[in-house]
Amino acid sequence: MRVLVVGGGVLGTMHAWQAVSRGHDVVQVEREQQARGASVRNFGLVWVGGRAPGEELATARRARELWEEIGRQVGGIGFRANGSLTALRTPAEVAVAEEVVARPDAADRGLKFLTPDEVRAVNPALSGAMVAALHCERDAAVEPRVAQPALRQHLLATGRYTWLPGREVRTLLPHGVRDDHGDVHEADLVLLCTGAALGGLVREVAGEVPVRRVRLQMMQTDPLAERLTTSVADGDSFRYYPAYRGDALDALNRNQPQPAVAAEHKMQLLMVQRLDGSLTIGDTHEYDEPFTFDVDSAPYEHLVEVAESLLGRPLPPIRRRWAGVYAQHTDPAAVVHRDRIADNAWLVTGPGGRGMTCSPAIAERTATEAGL
Repeated sequence: MRVLVVGGGVLGTMHAWQAVSRGHDVVQVEREQQARGASVRNFGLVWVGGRAPGEELATARRARELWEEIGRQVGGIGFRANGSLTALRTPAEVAVAEEVVARPDAADRGLKFLTPDEVRAVNPALSGAMVAALHCERDAAVEPRVAQPALRQHLLATGRYTWLPGREVRTLLPHGVRDDHGDVHEADLVLLCTGAALGGLVREVAGEVPVRRVRLQMMQTDPLAERLTTSVADGDSFRYYPAYRGDALDALNRNQPQPAVAAEHKMQLLMVQRLDGSLTIGDTHEYDEPFTFDVDSAPYEHLVEVAESLLGRPLPPIRRRWAGVYAQHTDPAAVVHRDRIADNAWLVTGPGGRGMTCSPAIAERTATEAGL
């Protein structure tokens, strides 16, 4: 079968990976010269611990297995099973963690409650103030800025994969697509993985889809002199991941409001050390369009303060700051919007902040449903 994938981000690339792995010929078309959207503007987290019970957790666990398998084949993606620590600084945060680790699915998530001494045994670089931490051994990380190019190089070596950047698909045809160069690319199956680009062809062939866009701000430092052995989150992350919902979280929200800047920008701290030693730190959430085009300073100042309090030392200089936009299904229970929009075409978009984590398993299910 000839498969054409529209979109060069991680979701499109994982669909190409699945199709090639199943013996099909694949052409992947991307409107930019390289993927420049949410797929490269994220933490590179494979985040299992915070996922909602049911389909979302099952998808994340399967994706974690697939990322590890892919990492063994493609060392350039930088996969490492580093786990994560959510640092707890107040009794209310400790109560949320204790409630979560007491649940029946805690073992499936790889969750464990750690004392301060145990925290520093796991991650000695965290020498700041905390009273405990929630450890998730199942979490992992990859390098988002280089993962897609590394995957493409591996696919190109198969002889059954073609990469066509700098082309925007304009028309869906009965047996393929036509791009903005006027070229027709024949295919038996077209997979539209267009990320946050929901207008143009997507609106024409699929109409309005139940997907919204979310804007975030992040930053990256120069290399830290010490190694962070895990990814790191703060207690505010409990407010944004569905696994932590319960009575203790309700009490946290009532009795421990976020600082004003964090509440305004719907913030949590996530911090991942890149292979070069630098730290990726974020993030914010903006849901109402039209989005601002400014990169605001106040959220960065808050993130620096929280990160330094956990590390117990000043951060290295900030190397770069950026904003990004990702697509998220409007139904919180839905992992992704997957719809057969024509006899020969599927639209797959809207994984939200789960995209980097779940894309291998989302693509695997698409491949199965589409009969690849």
